[in-house]
Amino acid sequence: MADETRTFPPSPDHPDDDRPDLVERLDETTEALAVLRDALTGEEDLNEALQRLAETAAKAIVDADAVTVSVLKLDQTHTAAATDQLLVEVDEKQYSADRGPCLEAARTLTAVRAVVGEHLNEWPEFETAAAAHGIRAYLSVPVVLPASERSEAQHVGSLNIYSRTAAAFDPFDESLMRLFTTAASATITSAQRWQRSRKHIQYLEQALESRAVIEQAKGALMAAYECTADKAFTMLVERSQRENVKLRQVAVTLLQTVTRSGEPGNG
Repeated sequence: MADETRTFPPSPDHPDDDRPDLVERLDETTEALAVLRDALTGEEDLNEALQRLAETAAKAIVDADAVTVSVLKLDQTHTAAATDQLLVEVDEKQYSADRGPCLEAARTLTAVRAVVGEHLNEWPEFETAAAAHGIRAYLSVPVVLPASERSEAQHVGSLNIYSRTAAAFDPFDESLMRLFTTAASATITSAQRWQRSRKHIQYLEQALESRAVIEQAKGALMAAYECTADKAFTMLVERSQRENVKLRQVAVTLLQTVTRSGEPGNG
């Protein structure tokens, strides 16, 4: 399979001299990656970041008619981003059949190029779905998060490129796609880090809000019963345990009662 993915013979469908030269293609990819870098603020969720990645790759890679991003999570594979939703079916047929170039790239951690019509026995589900959508070539490149001090390198998905030209993609396209998978790794890492930070901030905000409500409820009890702060807190805790309700909710209910009793006509 490895040799096959790197054999790109000329085809009447797409003569080699019709393709931009290597320097031009590299410049276009470099520019696209710069745009991607500037656009990724680190404050997007993972799916939004991967969608932006797919759209950028589709613009930069010659012959790319569409791009999807497959993500592995808990042994389940799904398409997290796509520039053409109709073509997601081609990937989903591979997931359900548990075979195809997308999964081959994931399992071997190498780029896999497939020409539709040449793998009928090997990947019939992929072949049927791709042909139905007019796809003639498909390139899948694995996305791997680099190793860190806390974890080993982790395969998280694949970047999949569709083309309606049988001779699409050559070894240089594969090299360019590796640049995008490197960007994808950074994108995923950034999005995951931001999501963890956002959740942590939300927990802190909730804790501070709960603390403020509880302190207000304690103040109301201290004023009503002329007791200490410790005694007021004990009263809240005892009611929470007796009613099997969270302490914050007990405090909210108490404050609502105090507010209503202080309204005109309730005195």
